[in-house]
Amino acid sequence: VQLQASGGGLVQAGGSLRLSCVVSGRTVSITVMGWFRQAPGKEREFVASINRSGVRKNYGDSVKGRFTISRDIPKNTIYLQMNSVSPEDTAVYYCAADYRSSIMSTGRQGYHYWGQGTLVTVSS
Repeated sequence: VQLQASGGGLVQAGGSLRLSCVVSGRTVSITVMGWFRQAPGKEREFVASINRSGVRKNYGDSVKGRFTISRDIPKNTIYLQMNSVSPEDTAVYYCAADYRSSIMSTGRQGYHYWGQGTLVTVSS
């Protein structure tokens, strides 16, 4: 399984950005997908997750009400719509996936596959 994230860039505070992550390979095995982020000098942080059907979603406290995760099953793609961004959202964003269970983990250990990351920079 390979994950390819894209959509990062420079955005002004208060603006919006949409990240995409395309999954290829043995996609039928994937049960949960998610987004994490890592700012310079900080731990990797859980952002959002979504189950295979796209019905169940989970968000980190810092992004609730501002970010939305979604999934396009035919396209094997997940999205992260980021609204009302602030400089605190500046980070490298990683998409991740797992096949071992349907548990929507908020920890890195809950995801077996990782994409390469895409940088989001929010200017004030």
